[in-house]
Amino acid sequence: MAGGSAHSRHPLSATRAEHPGTSLVAGCLCSLLLYVLLFACILDRPLSLGFLQHQIDAKLARAEAIGQPKLVILAGSNGPYSHRCQAIEPILRMPCVNGGVVVGVGLDYLFTRWQRVLHPGDIVYLPMEEAQYVRPRAATAAGPDAAIMARHDWRTLAALPPGRWLAALFAFDLRAALMAPIEAFLVAVQFHDPRAEAIGATNAWGDHVGHTAERGAASQAVLAAVTPFHASAEQVRSGYGSALIAAFTRWAGAHNVTVIGGLPTGFADAPKPELDAITSVYTANGGGFVVLPNFSRYPREAFFDTSEHLNETWQAVHSRLLAEQLRWRRASIAAARPAGPADPPAPRSTPTD
Repeated sequence: MAGGSAHSRHPLSATRAEHPGTSLVAGCLCSLLLYVLLFACILDRPLSLGFLQHQIDAKLARAEAIGQPKLVILAGSNGPYSHRCQAIEPILRMPCVNGGVVVGVGLDYLFTRWQRVLHPGDIVYLPMEEAQYVRPRAATAAGPDAAIMARHDWRTLAALPPGRWLAALFAFDLRAALMAPIEAFLVAVQFHDPRAEAIGATNAWGDHVGHTAERGAASQAVLAAVTPFHASAEQVRSGYGSALIAAFTRWAGAHNVTVIGGLPTGFADAPKPELDAITSVYTANGGGFVVLPNFSRYPREAFFDTSEHLNETWQAVHSRLLAEQLRWRRASIAAARPAGPADPPAPRSTPTD
């Protein structure tokens, strides 16, 4: 009888023991489902992330609309601040798109998106900041593009490794939940974004414009004291960013797209980057490299607000120097290729800012 009593209690006890665990798992799954539903389908950041997303989309749209070989400049903010496609295009006689954004955006995300609009005969110039070469995998996965992909760009997210899927899924926090409705409200009441008046805007080529020396005068004291980041040769060689750039360079070579690396702009009185290590990221993977006579170095008063942002006047100076170097390099590329039908002259596009 005692044995029978123990036997009769066993299924009931097991059922009771299972209930708390089952409820906990169900609660966790419901919370996760609610989190995904909110951040992937409902909540958005139209002012902060939307501002960046719009810039990237506009640059890609311009590139996609060009039906002939083009020059694309890709980098962090050194790209649009220190390079001016509007000035390079007529010298190179080749349509130009400035695709640079900010260092925090993952290179794997950028390369994946730009690969769709690059075609045989295109040239991609990469004046990458030193920080881009050594940016670790974890930091790359946690950039603002993770939230953009989770909310708006599942196509690009699906093309990236599974580790990026998890990073995008958990890219949101309590602050994002609080700021999303605030930003949505500000957009609804037509809040005036003051960023263009403070730091300039973006023209139709993708260049940053309006960052004049006068606007940058307030930053001169900070620029005089700043010590720029300088990566060692070993950091460059082993960097995760370097591996991404190398893979993109190999992809480009396989698709008849020319990748040319270059130095970012920097202070004339700062140590020069590890040129051999940086150059090898490109040349060891089938790309080229261009070094300007001044190593892209300028006096501190030529900069706007950081050590890699030239002001508008010097942006034009640097761009003309670069255009002459790229024109010579383009001629040597054409001479090395088999003769074919002559390309029509590349008219200068004149988009409206």
